[in-house]
Amino acid sequence: MGSSNRKKNEKAKDFKKAKLRVGKGKPQASNFTDTSFKSKAIVVNQQSLSETAPDPVEQFKHNLSLASSSRSDTQRKEALAYLTTQLSAKPPNNPVGTSAILTKLLPLISDSYTSVRGQLLKLFRALPPAGVSPDVEKALMYVRAGMTHLSPEIRTDTLNVLEWLLDVAGDEVVSCPGGWMKTLNSFSAMLGWNPSIGNATGSKGWTTASKATLGATKGGNAQARQIQILARFLQAGFKPDNQVAYDPQAFWDNIYRMPRRPNPFAYLNLFGPARDEEGEMYPDRESRQRVFYSRWNKAITKGLDEAKKEGGAVGRAAAVLDQTLKEGMGDYKGEPES
Repeated sequence: MGSSNRKKNEKAKDFKKAKLRVGKGKPQASNFTDTSFKSKAIVVNQQSLSETAPDPVEQFKHNLSLASSSRSDTQRKEALAYLTTQLSAKPPNNPVGTSAILTKLLPLISDSYTSVRGQLLKLFRALPPAGVSPDVEKALMYVRAGMTHLSPEIRTDTLNVLEWLLDVAGDEVVSCPGGWMKTLNSFSAMLGWNPSIGNATGSKGWTTASKATLGATKGGNAQARQIQILARFLQAGFKPDNQVAYDPQAFWDNIYRMPRRPNPFAYLNLFGPARDEEGEMYPDRESRQRVFYSRWNKAITKGLDEAKKEGGAVGRAAAVLDQTLKEGMGDYKGEPES
């Protein structure tokens, strides 16, 4: 009897289970996770894991593209930092060449974010000077645009780029097409020492531009920095030409040997557009002295007199510039009178 009762109870339980399966099933728990799927790859943030490392050349080009075209300032800065690390490695890793890097990144001189401009300067300083020299004319176009920018922070940071150019390729900066006259025009716009406006107003080279920032802490430091870099620029332009020892074979070498420097006949301007006075090349010290004396000597002398009266950082920078002018123009006698 006992065994038959147990069998009846088991059949009743089986019947209840079957009845539950016919109707609505049990509700799933709120923390239920379906683990029945199968996957051959794990994808995290739209990036798939791979056993092979990315190609270094493609990774360099990718970061160069991000640095020059990304809309995110953080992404531009990080890409520039990666490129700086690659250029600073031993040996440097630069699969695209210095010219390609400058072509892509020179527009960032006027970037609106200070962190990007600061990282850009670090990258420029990691470039080999020999690779920068052929592209000085191109770099100066962006430098002059930054020097006349509406933002005072961009103007100040651009002076750092110009200082770097003077360190690595000073001779090319002052002798390339437009390098002397156009850069002096940019300095005049920054400082307010414009001879053309001065002649028109009868002020003999000193403009009526506001000097309200000269005595201020930030404005005075910016003005002093501008005068310091102008002195550096004039030092490079007035540096005595290197004296070449006499070589009787040099005449024939000049005729028959192939030139070793890039674009050796640029001064002839055989295939370029016609240049005006400002776009001309002034390849030697005497020609730079001549055009400076005729266009800028009175204006800058007048500006120095006013800057010295300010004292402080501006006055000290003006004293350095005054000494530079005395050393650079002291031996210039001016144009002979006809």
